[in-house]
Amino acid sequence: MSAFLVTLHVIVALLLIGGILLQPGAKGGGLGASFGGGGANSAFGARGAAPFLAKLTYWLAAGFMLTSLAIELKIVKDNRSVLDKKGVVKAIVPVAPAQTPAPTPVPTSPAK
Repeated sequence: MSAFLVTLHVIVALLLIGGILLQPGAKGGGLGASFGGGGANSAFGARGAAPFLAKLTYWLAAGFMLTSLAIELKIVKDNRSVLDKKGVVKAIVPVAPAQTPAPTPVPTSPAK
């Protein structure tokens, strides 16, 4: 189940990135213009792709948030941390305090 959620999450993330990059920018640019998104002879018409891509982006963003939440709930349910590694034994090595050398006596010179 966990592998399925992560795979679905990655697919939704890649589709979300693609959907965002295909949207026309403020000047009608973006990657959508390279596929004929700005022309009248495109598949969606002159402005037909913008509302479709906007709705697609909303749905993909919602899917991304839901898969993120589902993965997090699975982690909490399994009572483990993101930082935990499976199959790794953590060895605790005690650290001894640093030994300070004994002060060396300073030779005194006889007073004159």
